[in-house]
Amino acid sequence: VFPSLAQAQASVANEVYQELGQPSVFLFCPTEYCSSLCTPSPSQSCYLQTIGQELLPGIGVIWTGPKVVSQELSAVLLEEVEAVLRRRPVIWDNLYANDYDCRRVFLGPYMGRAPGLMSRLHGLLLNPNCELQANFIPIHTLGTWFRSELGSCAHPGHAGMEAVAALGDSHGGQDGSYSPQDALELALRDWVAEINQQALEPGR
Repeated sequence: VFPSLAQAQASVANEVYQELGQPSVFLFCPTEYCSSLCTPSPSQSCYLQTIGQELLPGIGVIWTGPKVVSQELSAVLLEEVEAVLRRRPVIWDNLYANDYDCRRVFLGPYMGRAPGLMSRLHGLLLNPNCELQANFIPIHTLGTWFRSELGSCAHPGHAGMEAVAALGDSHGGQDGSYSPQDALELALRDWVAEINQQALEPGR
């Protein structure tokens, strides 16, 4: 019926999206959802070009970055993806994911994401560790990064200054930008306080 997989997927996604009344949040995960899965590259992928052309503009498209688990996300890559998809991508961030390797638990700060990235995104989803308690630092430092990004969007020349003021402490870089190390220290401080609080509860 369809000349390509991309046209088939876009047609089905469009029909479901319209049948549901075009909801404000409707996400589509393409078969090529990161650069390493694209042939030969995101901008030259016939599959992604078709998805960008055929998929209705109100549908968000999920992207994980250069790889399935991406150590870095750059503005240059996101510009390339936005151009071919004809919309800003929704990042499905697998930085902390460990469902593929239960021996891996990443407790470091949210990092490797270029400053000013939020303005190039339609949204960001964090795929956490499978172990619930291990996600305090990932979620806490993501929150610090997000506040810094909000500050840079409000004052492009003073990135993150509002976030630093909101934190009530100097947990940013010297120029007020996001500092993964400072974010980690802030998260650890709050996590220890949370653990101590739980230790005082009856039955603990």
